[in-house]
Amino acid sequence: EVQLVEPGGGLVQPGGSLRLSCAVSGFTFVTYAMSLVRQAPGKGLEWVPAISNGGYTRRYADSVKGRFTISRNNAKNTLYLQMNSLKPEDTAVYYCAKARGPAEVLSSIRSTYDYWGQGTQVTVSS
Repeated sequence: EVQLVEPGGGLVQPGGSLRLSCAVSGFTFVTYAMSLVRQAPGKGLEWVPAISNGGYTRRYADSVKGRFTISRNNAKNTLYLQMNSLKPEDTAVYYCAKARGPAEVLSSIRSTYDYWGQGTQVTVSS
């Protein structure tokens, strides 16, 4: 059974930092690219960052470029998102999503990915 489990999340003040993780099981992690997709209250899905299967290629949405860093530890089957300089507009539920191949996927369309985590709430507020 494929599982993507996302502990973490929480409340942080503007300008603060937070690290999300996504622990996966049930598939060969090193074979697939991964993305993080978020959904703010009342809005649609927004692709945030993506990373190729080996971790050598990383892409970011303009809204988070320079502030967020995606990484992965293939030996630990875990995906990470380091979020710095957080803004209130970063408030959303964050989902890790498994791509269907090794190349990074830059998509906000749900069906682009075949498996999703349960999501974790990130709230940026003073």
